[in-house]
Amino acid sequence: MKRIEAADVHDIVGVTEPRVAPGGEEVAFVRTEPSEERDSYEATVYLAPTGGGQPRRFTLAEGVDSQPRFSPGGDRLAFVSTRGANDDRPQLWVVPTDGGEARQVTDVVGGVDAIAWGPEGERVAFVQRVTADDREADRDLSVPDDYEPEPPDPRVVDRTVYRSMEEYFDGRRGQIYLAHLGGAPDDTPGPTGGDGDEIERVTDAGDDHATPEWGDAGTLYYTVQDGEPDPDDSNEHTIVASDTASGDREELHTTTAWATTLAATGDGRVAYTYVEDDRASMRPVEARVYEVDTGQVHTPMADLDRTLSFDRSVQWGPDDESLYLVTPDEGAGAVWTAPWDGDGSDAERVVREEWASVDGLHVGEDLLAVVRSEWDHPGDLYVTTPGGAEERRLTRANADLLDGRAVSRPEEISVRVGGDTGDVGGDGDGHEVQGWVLTPPDFDPDEQYPLAVEVHGGPHAMWTTSGTMWHEFQTLAARGYVVFWSNPRGSTGYGQDFAEAIEREWGGMTATDVLAGVDEVTDRAYVDGEQVFLTGGSFGGFMTAWLVGHTDRFTAAVSQRGVYDLTGFYGSTDMAYKLVEGDFDAVPWEGAEFLWEQSPVSSAHGVETPTLVLHSDDDYRTPASTAELFHRVLRKHGVDTRLVRYPDEGHELSRSGQPDHIVDRIERIARWFDGYSEYHDVPRALDREDEAGLSAGEEEGEDGDRDDDGAGAEETAG
Repeated sequence: MKRIEAADVHDIVGVTEPRVAPGGEEVAFVRTEPSEERDSYEATVYLAPTGGGQPRRFTLAEGVDSQPRFSPGGDRLAFVSTRGANDDRPQLWVVPTDGGEARQVTDVVGGVDAIAWGPEGERVAFVQRVTADDREADRDLSVPDDYEPEPPDPRVVDRTVYRSMEEYFDGRRGQIYLAHLGGAPDDTPGPTGGDGDEIERVTDAGDDHATPEWGDAGTLYYTVQDGEPDPDDSNEHTIVASDTASGDREELHTTTAWATTLAATGDGRVAYTYVEDDRASMRPVEARVYEVDTGQVHTPMADLDRTLSFDRSVQWGPDDESLYLVTPDEGAGAVWTAPWDGDGSDAERVVREEWASVDGLHVGEDLLAVVRSEWDHPGDLYVTTPGGAEERRLTRANADLLDGRAVSRPEEISVRVGGDTGDVGGDGDGHEVQGWVLTPPDFDPDEQYPLAVEVHGGPHAMWTTSGTMWHEFQTLAARGYVVFWSNPRGSTGYGQDFAEAIEREWGGMTATDVLAGVDEVTDRAYVDGEQVFLTGGSFGGFMTAWLVGHTDRFTAAVSQRGVYDLTGFYGSTDMAYKLVEGDFDAVPWEGAEFLWEQSPVSSAHGVETPTLVLHSDDDYRTPASTAELFHRVLRKHGVDTRLVRYPDEGHELSRSGQPDHIVDRIERIARWFDGYSEYHDVPRALDREDEAGLSAGEEEGEDGDRDDDGAGAEETAG
């Protein structure tokens, strides 16, 4: 049977964004797959019958579709799409569910996001990011056919956070709008689009607005990031109730959070996300509930000792008496239900599969739709009852690929780390670190194999055996490596004390746990303890650089999208500079020496391990400047090194980058390892032709052969 390989990215299908239809007979979801050009993706809405049968494509395979939302009556489906757009601005579309053509509702300059149907089914709220000039020229209502945006020259910055991930804001702020389907009341300003649709402005302040959520038919809730004196430097968000008939607005409550999520009931209860503001980067993300009539705040996660997952999903149950939450939970994703006015002590797990990731959730009237990835597949759609019984699998999106591939099953391990290396909980007894070991296909315990060690990002994140890393783990194992990964201190899913244990010491604490795991695995006879390789991205890149600067344990390493100098990171990142303030309780002008000591580049002059550095040119979460510094220090000290930079990519390269670049990245990791491995008879990557051993840049010729023309990554060798 064929082994998993990096180029399988081109055949892997993603399943995301489940949405249960009213009545529960179907679930809409987004099916994503790489385009034929291999440099982008196609994303299409599918419908899966809950009673059995094959999913069917519901929208055209054109552009990128997202956010499928059934109307309250179930007769229409709204979605966001880039179809027909020359500049990839997503717009709002609506299609009848009983057949017929989709029609475009908006043509707005700032695109459409966060759509939400009104309870009566005649309006859709959405967020659009626009400038003051856009609003003055009414381009936020309808874009003239001849409009061509001009990039700023020069770019003038008057904000603390002026870019994020892959884009500059350039004066754009999130504003709330209403799309009136088929026309608006006579006193509502706005141009008329197709079928009489009209666009109405709800907000116009110079702050960022987000998360529109309906209460009753006349009340629209949303949040405003308006902390004083500088909203960019504040975690404060005001929850606002807007009367959609009169336009009156009432500021209800202020929460602190990295990003907000709202979920409202018709009788005036608003669930929202909350993080303690003091050193917020280390604190758990909670769900809270605000009662509009009384002003009372309830804390349904107070005693749960878990943090909400990255999508911050909070949803009301069918009876509006409980909340559904998704959290990391000791190496698995878990769906919980908790009474909205409780304290978390009576919360119950309703969905939790060992080692699996929960990648999407929607709560319907009589069932839950869950997207889950597991050790043997990268993600499929399931439905279950509100209590978690009678689960059914609705898709097998990657069956054609996986039926012909050997997929290895991981082994869970628990590593005991002694109390003398730092304590969790203060009892002096040390702590357990959960990890996994993946062996190659056709594994023979009487043979020996090199070890590849992976370190996760975050730092406050959690790995399972699945999710976005499934393909990379399986590919390295297929190339002959035993693969080890773990959730060291600082990870989420194991309680607040565990997550906060790396306070002011990312490197040392995490390294202790990772190295303890390496010791545990290399004690096995089939693992060659002299052939140990290391890689990680983001915080994992930080840790890769930290480890090679403090130990010669590793044969070769690949550091990806890392943070190498905390002061440089503080000044160049987006809102993630709050990680320095929160996790290290320091700022550069008061703790420069301390931050230098805690930065991997401070020990880079002692690195002897051959180290490949991978980075993205448009990564504004971990900008390339500190990677350039780390690479230069390595070169100055004669270390085998190379810097590879990916154009048109950001921090999400490994998860949602261009398919060719994802393949290239994984193959470069393996090629770098192979060149120093005694188990792979190939030269060092530095001694090979630029594209030798790489497939991502190959184009298939008429005769079926492939011509290697590179993948677009820029290299600087050392």
